[in-house]
Amino acid sequence: MKSASMEHEKKIAAIASVSLVKNGMIVGLGSGSTAIHMIRKLGEEVEKGLSMKGVPSSEKTAQLAQDLGIPLIPLEKAGRLDINIDGADEFDPQFRLIKGGGGALLREKILAYNAKLNVIITDSEKKVKTLGKFKLPLETIPFATPTLHAELNEMGLKPVLRELDGKPYRTDENNCILDVDILEVRDVNELNRTLIEIPGVVETGLFLKTTDLIIMGQGNEILFFRNDREREPSST
Repeated sequence: MKSASMEHEKKIAAIASVSLVKNGMIVGLGSGSTAIHMIRKLGEEVEKGLSMKGVPSSEKTAQLAQDLGIPLIPLEKAGRLDINIDGADEFDPQFRLIKGGGGALLREKILAYNAKLNVIITDSEKKVKTLGKFKLPLETIPFATPTLHAELNEMGLKPVLRELDGKPYRTDENNCILDVDILEVRDVNELNRTLIEIPGVVETGLFLKTTDLIIMGQGNEILFFRNDREREPSST
């Protein structure tokens, strides 16, 4: 029953987010179980006549969008996105996120950076007081991953190499993922700076300054959390 209720919360949050998409918009399409509901709803609206173009954050998302008749364009042709809609593995009261459970964190962060409006859709279990119950994914260069594993272990982050079917998982960019434990970390901003400076770490799953709006399903309710803090401007 719990799983069914969480799925319901994901679905109603995802459907609510699609109402923000207007004719002519270029939309960043997130990845993961909650984003799937959003993409399916977008497909329905496109079939009804909504004119929009999507920029997918993963190959899986691209395939689903194509199957549903959603027109896609690459980021280099899209320029600045009007809106980016994606899920999250956790979010805290400061609108900071952990993302990357589905392995698409690098492209997801690129889309988030290049969007005018970033919308996160979640179920109520993703709301936490402190980030870290969900392990933090780090996308890493395969060449550096073994030495990174050792260094992160020395830092007390208990890294685990993500695997799929008994082999190292590879992202769409053909990188590895190390999942690390940050539950005891008190300053995630400082941690993020430290991690991103280590050669071989491509990107972290900490999304610290990108979120403008969180739409969360809670039971049969839809809650909206708006971030009024000024975002750093995109360079595009």
